[in-house]
Amino acid sequence: MKSVWVFHGEGARFGSAIFALVETAEAWISENKCSGMLTEYPLNVSVFDWAVESGFFALEKIENKPMSFVQNFTSASQQHFHYINGDKQ
Repeated sequence: MKSVWVFHGEGARFGSAIFALVETAEAWISENKCSGMLTEYPLNVSVFDWAVESGFFALEKIENKPMSFVQNFTSASQQHFHYINGDKQ
């Protein structure tokens, strides 16, 4: 799976940085003493479709759900890390 790493700063509404490598992201987070979450996102596929295809989410669970469910979908199965003042928790 091709992916990118998105940093979402604490209290931010949108991601503030995108990296190809987790090591580059962690160096930037540490250098800037950032707090927030770094999450791996698949490329060229929605998180919803990725979760279904990977077996992390069953389509039966979405029956009669509004499209807003799909467009706001995230998965705890995505690899992610939390940071406080640049330190991994």
